Amino acid sequence: MADTTLDVSPVLSIATAADAPRHSAIVRWTHWITALASLALLVSGLELVVSHPRFYWGENGNVLTPALFSLPIPSSRATVPTGYAYVLPDQNGWSRYLHFEAAWVLVFTGLVYVLFGVFSGHLRKNLLPQRAERSWRALSNSVAEHVRFTALGRADASSYNLLQRLAYLVVIFVVFPLFIWTGLAMSPAFVSAIPSTASALGGRQSARTLHFLLSAALVLFVLVHVAMVWLAGFSARMTAMITGRVSAREESE
Repeated sequence: MADTTLDVSPVLSIATAADAPRHSAIVRWTHWITALASLALLVSGLELVVSHPRFYWGENGNVLTPALFSLPIPSSRATVPTGYAYVLPDQNGWSRYLHFEAAWVLVFTGLVYVLFGVFSGHLRKNLLPQRAERSWRALSNSVAEHVRFTALGRADASSYNLLQRLAYLVVIFVVFPLFIWTGLAMSPAFVSAIPSTASALGGRQSARTLHFLLSAALVLFVLVHVAMVWLAGFSARMTAMITGRVSAREESE
């Protein structure tokens, strides 16, 4: 009698690959909370900059102090010299409140992500460069791939390459801590309790200037991040970050 057993192993292997989780729930939740908090910080931060688009170095800075640099935009305060004959509506009240609240949401979310990443092995497995990647040649090859700015292959789209790993590590462990530090150094209440928070940076105005420059660096990082997601397959990457899984059809696109 002929063997009529149906071989379903290829189908099972495809289903298993499609159903395999891409991102854990903690990674997805912290990612989207961070995105929303960062958007709130960006919008409120822009409103705060508009109130005084001049930046200084040191402890003090005002309209009578030479600026380190100024943004070529109108201000929301008539007392700030900008060269424009009009002022913008003053939104300083709600923007300060939103900036403060969103900043603490970002801090606590970041702590949750880092603690999860350390104890679950996520940082070690997905972000720390592997032994074979710890060389200048590996880094230069990764940079060359990004400079070409072409669509990523399937293998590249499903994992982090060396340049991405280093960028995420720098943002998580260097830029964000400095971002928080410079933000606290602008708080009169916090600085009165711990004066070295501001003095170590050169003063409160130095902290404000550094805070702005770090914000610009984070905006640039986000723009590049979104561009790479688009090149890697926007639909599949968004599905993975929302549901934690990606279908075989989306993965192959």
